[in-house]
Amino acid sequence: MITRKKLIAGNWKMNKTSADAVALVGDLVATIGRQTDVDVVVCPPFTSIETVAKALDGSTLKLGAQNMHPEASGAFTGEVSAPMLRALFATHVILGHSERRAYFAETDAFINKKVLAALKNQLKPILCVGETLAERESGATLKVVQTQLEAGLDGVSKELAPSVVIAYEPVWAIGTGKVATTEQAQEVHAFIRGLLTKLFTEPVAQKVRILYGGSMKPSNAPELLAQKDIDGGLIGGAALEARSFVDLVTAAAAVK
Repeated sequence: MITRKKLIAGNWKMNKTSADAVALVGDLVATIGRQTDVDVVVCPPFTSIETVAKALDGSTLKLGAQNMHPEASGAFTGEVSAPMLRALFATHVILGHSERRAYFAETDAFINKKVLAALKNQLKPILCVGETLAERESGATLKVVQTQLEAGLDGVSKELAPSVVIAYEPVWAIGTGKVATTEQAQEVHAFIRGLLTKLFTEPVAQKVRILYGGSMKPSNAPELLAQKDIDGGLIGGAALEARSFVDLVTAAAAVK
């Protein structure tokens, strides 16, 4: 049985100026900047990536981005490429977040191009999948997740698959205060692990980390993180304040 190291990733979304970002990261580095029990990634807005990279230097915390364009360069006003992120020492990138899908009409095919471009540039994609409230209520949860996962991972080799992180985010539980029950979350995580087994074989599937991304906070984290197939969290609101984010990392470290 492979023991997967827990991963807590903070998605700051469109929050924090560069000065705010440095202050938050300073608190995080001072508190958890040397721990190695849990992989920790912070994903600030593009405007703060360079300052955050400098603030993280010498710590065990890793730098991620919230999005990227699949092309390496070109006439794509307002976009940022994988080589640009790598030049600032980013190691992870969130792709296919439900907000990108909903507000910016990103398709599975477009997200797949990003996944492949990230891997080509030694960036670890955090590929987000999940259903809306209407889809859950109509019983389509697993079908939606399967479609998004298989399309998002199209063309990913067995060798590179363990570099991909999957984040299951029930869209209806993001920023709403609603949380999937522990059983609901584990059911979908186990389903994703089964799909990964079909796509890449059992040994590979056992190496892939699957995060829960639906309003995880210090109060519900211990129960969620204790589940067999929940390997960490993609954290929104609770990542914007040092104490709550540190508490989540502490909760992940306590899981045996």
